[in-house]
Order: sequence, then structure tokens, then C-alpha cells
Amino acid sequence: MQTAPALSLRTATVADTALIASIHTTSWRATYRGLLPDAFLDGEVAQERADWWQARMRAPGGERRIVLIAVLDDEPIGFVCVERQPESAWGVLLDNLHALPGYQGIGVGKLLMRAAKDWARTQGETQLHLYVLEGNMPAIGFYERQGWQFAGAEPDRMGGVDITALRYVYRLDGAGV
Repeated sequence: MQTAPALSLRTATVADTALIASIHTTSWRATYRGLLPDAFLDGEVAQERADWWQARMRAPGGERRIVLIAVLDDEPIGFVCVERQPESAWGVLLDNLHALPGYQGIGVGKLLMRAAKDWARTQGETQLHLYVLEGNMPAIGFYERQGWQFAGAEPDRMGGVDITALRYVYRLDGAGV
């Protein structure tokens, strides 16, 4: 009798910084092809994400955020980073949610999303928000299927180019936006 692979979550530590940066880089290279310059994705994105996560995981205020790693049969395949932002009118920031390309569609994103929502509730929060790159239709579709609602667009810069970041919100109490 075949058993289903065990999908679980574990809390990330500073020791996981390189792993998180690697998953993030792999995800961006697959997802942002055609949205960001190939030169950025093929070159500097790995170092940029490594530096970013090194600073993030060592930054003060760790009690305001949680980073969880999705593991399938002992293999890390994704992660989520969620951070309380008391100064934000938009609530908790779901800052990153990534599943490695070969593991998308098996429930990893849903598991990570559920964990983000559960953590926000334990913090006494009533709403989450996230930003998704305009044109990232698979992610936009995923978020909308999970009940997230479009709440605006903001100019930003990524990979040396101007982009538009779409803001989505999710009410934890089930009320409209």
C-alpha cells in the first residue's frame, strides 16, 4: 500500500537563511520570466535575495514576524513570511509565499496561506495584505481563488525596472473590504 507524502511546516531559523534565499531565487526565476529582465533573473537575483534574507532574518523585531518552511518528505519545497505592521492600515503583511515550481498545485500554497492566516489571528489581527507583481497571473488567480480582494496598485521598482505592485487584502473576520 502506497502512502501519501507527508507535507508539513516548520519554523525557520537564521540557519535557514541560505535555503530561503535559494527557494526565493528559484521561484522568481521561474515566475517572473518575461516580467523582469532576464539579465537580472539569470544574474544578480541570487545575490540580491541572499543579501535581502540575510538582513531580514537577523533584523530586530523577530517577534513581529514568522517564517515557515514547507517540507515534503524531509525536502524543503516552499516558505511563507508574515509580518505584523502596526503602522499599516492594511493589517498584517503576507510578505512572501513561494513554492518551488515542481511542487505547485499540490496544496503547498494553501497550507502556507492557512498558516499565515492562523498566525495573524493569534496576533489579534483582522486583516492581511500582500503585493503581487502585475502580470503574475498564476499568483493573482491563486490569491483570488483563496478569497483575497484587489485593493489598489502602487508603483515600485524591481530588477532595475519600474513595475506595478497590486495590493490584495483578506479579511480574517469574513467581512468585506
